[in-house]
Amino acid sequence: MAKIIPLETRAFGAEPGVPDIPALADWVADHRGIAADLHAYRLDRSLAPQIAAGITRPCAGGLFCGERLRESLCGISGNTITDEICVETGTVSEDAVRIVSQKKGVWCAIPAPHDLGITDGYYHDEDEWNDALAGAYRTVMRAMRDAGIGGHILLCGKMNEAGISLLSRENVFFFPTAPDKESLQILMEYQRRVAVGKKMLETVFDLANEYDLHQLIVMDPDDEAIRLALSNLDPDQVMAGGYCADACDTYWGKLVESAVYRK
Repeated sequence: MAKIIPLETRAFGAEPGVPDIPALADWVADHRGIAADLHAYRLDRSLAPQIAAGITRPCAGGLFCGERLRESLCGISGNTITDEICVETGTVSEDAVRIVSQKKGVWCAIPAPHDLGITDGYYHDEDEWNDALAGAYRTVMRAMRDAGIGGHILLCGKMNEAGISLLSRENVFFFPTAPDKESLQILMEYQRRVAVGKKMLETVFDLANEYDLHQLIVMDPDDEAIRLALSNLDPDQVMAGGYCADACDTYWGKLVESAVYRK
């Protein structure tokens, strides 16, 4: 009889919606005695269902954290940088403490620098702009790690090679939400871990002939996707991944149920 073996599961964040007034009131009542705002609610709701479902490597946050990051920047007017970038880290550090109070060492997902929705109106030089933006991100991520965050997922709608080259490191994971072959080529030049859905697995395996691949996270896997991954990599190199944009109270449990293989 085949033995059913679970895969590790990794979250890449979630996008809990804005609650109605009764739901927010109930949540505030359950969190009396702490400073809480709508962002705190969304952080909590991005993470709590993952912990309840038993996700191996949970991750709070999501694209919604972009607003918090923009609020933390100085030298910005609207969505345009108009002076030297600097960062006020108080609120992001408080967010990190709130996240870590639920689970130590948990990661946090935020938009990648060039997906933050801000433009350069000050530096007028691409290299200086990239350096300044990456420097601001290093400051934010360092402050959150100092408060106990294990690392960061950088959510990419578009792939920016300068941002990856400046920020790629062990405790930073760039996750393209809609990857194609070109974006994966850029990513795998700097990062030895990739997360893709079933349709992009063959592309990743083709690129692995040119680039080192140490870990593959299969997003929302089914049996076929897991078999394909394990036919190319060892079990300790394969994980199941999730990024939830809807119905997160049930999504994570279903991911854990699907993250198995038979030996």
